[in-house]
Amino acid sequence: MPTLLRRGKVRDIYAWRDEIWLVASDRISAYDVIMPTPIPDKGKILTALSRHWFELTASLCPNHVLGYDLPADVDRPEFAGRLTRARRVEIVPIECVARGYLAGSGWEEYRVHGTVGGHPLPPGLRESDKLPKPLFTPARKNDEGHDENLTDVQARTFISEALYEELRDLTLMLYGWAADYAAKRGIILADTKLEFGREVGTGRILLADEIFTPDSSRFWPADTYQPGGPQPSFDKQYLRDYLKTLTTWNKTAPGPELPPDVVANTIAKYQEALDRLSD
Repeated sequence: MPTLLRRGKVRDIYAWRDEIWLVASDRISAYDVIMPTPIPDKGKILTALSRHWFELTASLCPNHVLGYDLPADVDRPEFAGRLTRARRVEIVPIECVARGYLAGSGWEEYRVHGTVGGHPLPPGLRESDKLPKPLFTPARKNDEGHDENLTDVQARTFISEALYEELRDLTLMLYGWAADYAAKRGIILADTKLEFGREVGTGRILLADEIFTPDSSRFWPADTYQPGGPQPSFDKQYLRDYLKTLTTWNKTAPGPELPPDVVANTIAKYQEALDRLSD
């Protein structure tokens, strides 16, 4: 039987023989805090969308996926539709973020410093403006507290120069490809976070974890895009915007219970992202 290794914010990680199993739960996090209210079937939607993208991008970049079906001798029906069977990888210690638009922490940095990820940008840009060119802005996942945005110089202290350049180029290539794909379906891929790892035994770089899902990306409807403020989205930005209205919560654990309408609207946005991107 698979052995539980750890529980992440969203996924439970298991070991089975020489494989790693990622099982997507219905948990949802915002501001690095897991909400106490689950989002029904969210894990199945994330798994289906990641599967779609992994299959589409396999010719562009190898990934860690071995399959999605339970072995015949493993009786865990609750994993159905949520399971990704993967090669063992040693995850690179930086998260690879590509930004094509000015949003989120990038917008917050720009307002104060005129930069995003340490990259100088022209003055006068508005929230949600398209950037002059996509930027690679790596981040560091901290064990406690919020993830930490890194400059190029800071990121290169965690990995070699050659690996940094390889991951930067892969991230921007994959982002550009996915942004074009999404645009043909009326969706703007504003930014995304990717993770890579070295395959145990071979050392080759593999795309890992999840890709281009509402948990790791900002998706905006192109037909209502209007820079100058936040955009309606097919991702958990809707949840973040709701949480910002709560004057009694300070963005630390424990998170607040979510009302039924917020749960329903969140899952509807995730489902629409899957339907429109995997048609």
